[in-house]
Amino acid sequence: MATPYGIKFAVHLITSHFGNLVANVCENLLRKGPLTLQQLIRFTELTPLQIKNSLLILIQHNCVQPFSSEQIGAGGNEVKVTQYLVLFDNILHRLRFPKFLEIVSEELDKNCGEILEGLLQHGRLTLEQIYERARDNAVQDAVRESFQKLLNSRFVERCPAPEPFVEPSTIKSSNKRGAKSAKLDEVSETEEQRVLAAAASLDTLRFSILTPSGTEFDEDKKDGDSSSSMGVGEKRKHGAADSDDAFGSNENEVILWRANFEEFTRYLRHKACIENVRARLDVGAATVLKAMLDATRSAEKKVKTENSVSLSMDTIFEEVMKSEAGRSLTLDRVRASLVQLGCSSSGTDDTYSIDLKQIIELAQKEEVESIVLRRYGRDAYRMFRLLSKAGLLQETDKIADMTFVEKKEAPKILGKLWKDEYLHMEVEYFNLLIKFTLSSNMAICDVVDKPRLTLSGMSDLVLMDQNKEIVNKFVVDRNTTFYLWKVNKPILWQHVLDEMYHAALNLSLRVIHELDQKKELLTIPPEKRTGPLEKEFKRLKNAKFFLESSLMKLDDALMLFRHF
Repeated sequence: MATPYGIKFAVHLITSHFGNLVANVCENLLRKGPLTLQQLIRFTELTPLQIKNSLLILIQHNCVQPFSSEQIGAGGNEVKVTQYLVLFDNILHRLRFPKFLEIVSEELDKNCGEILEGLLQHGRLTLEQIYERARDNAVQDAVRESFQKLLNSRFVERCPAPEPFVEPSTIKSSNKRGAKSAKLDEVSETEEQRVLAAAASLDTLRFSILTPSGTEFDEDKKDGDSSSSMGVGEKRKHGAADSDDAFGSNENEVILWRANFEEFTRYLRHKACIENVRARLDVGAATVLKAMLDATRSAEKKVKTENSVSLSMDTIFEEVMKSEAGRSLTLDRVRASLVQLGCSSSGTDDTYSIDLKQIIELAQKEEVESIVLRRYGRDAYRMFRLLSKAGLLQETDKIADMTFVEKKEAPKILGKLWKDEYLHMEVEYFNLLIKFTLSSNMAICDVVDKPRLTLSGMSDLVLMDQNKEIVNKFVVDRNTTFYLWKVNKPILWQHVLDEMYHAALNLSLRVIHELDQKKELLTIPPEKRTGPLEKEFKRLKNAKFFLESSLMKLDDALMLFRHF
């Protein structure tokens, strides 16, 4: 589920790329969930044509997925209706296009990067439109070869079904409440996952350039096809319009291709795991982990897989030897690295698997702790880390004693963390009533209401067992308040993610502000920018680079909590 600032940031991205009208439609889908065309007309107060064009743009750029389901109509009969589901993650991926291009350029080649750039720019293209960039046959053959490389690496995929049918019984009810329902929701698929699963093609078609008949689909096109006279941009819009029954259906299937965001996310997740292991353990462990992940990436069924695919020791060693860094490792060193990574041999077949979920959780924990250290200081960092490791409610004085923080300062620091929603606090009240009788110079006490926890900070009272014991100090009646603290990770992680969206929004707005303030300077030709103008232009360029670099670095942390 998108957080409040997550929605604002997504709307900002759509506004920057496609304008206010499209952003209006997108915001309503983000805030209200899947809507029909009639509902969008009512909520946005736009004309039907404006909404249709906005939806076409969002569908073309993979930000909205239409689907149909049956609902009860006015007459009590079941009616098939088309709804539009916004894909929040795909909107955020628009921020990462430079990262995706860099990955393809490094892993494959420049030609593959140019093909991907066209797909990212236009959203969806046919193979014929991709080939149009190469006019002569020699270059076309190179484009065909580069496109096949992208398919083999799964960085490009066939577009999903334009409007899959989803059974009404599988639509997630939004009326569930309570802890048990929340637990069930975590296990069950979300509505977005079910719709995307219904729309997805089989892997044999999803990453294949061949039609079911066994030929390349572009070979079936005739030279006299009317679409051949249209430009890339025109055919792109034409293909998007034909994909939705609400805007006019087309019985002739048009096969479109797009960037596979799922594969890019998986690649970046693996990279984050490797870098975390490199920093936390050593280069050898990171080399072994990279070899295992590279060998099994295509076998992973989902991005957030908890454990890597199991491999035998012989296969692991063979994969490690493929890299220059791995050729310096012995078999014993590889075994030691596997022990460092916390994986042991599974069963009698001597296979090994890495707990990726644990690596990601450690990285998330380290990221939050670094935020606390920078924002609140080292005392707060020690107290937060203690509570994070404990996972249980802890009393204020006990926290102060275990972290060597002054007891007068501890409540202030904990209160600040609680106020900023980094800690969960509970208050417990104890009413202590002690009956006593005098015997010589001593008092025999009976604790009537014994507290459930060991109380600290009560120097004027020594608590004994329920049985009668002798004490030399006594109190008739006393009310005591205890403040208990803990880190509630699921809630805190969402809060940190929302703060990151807020920071990303502010950085993006700052870039726009800086450029808007100096828009006259940007229109001056380079040969006329001399003296103070050249100096101001360099300052603006450096500021833009710094802000955009900060945004990309922040996005790495954002992906850690949202996508990994």
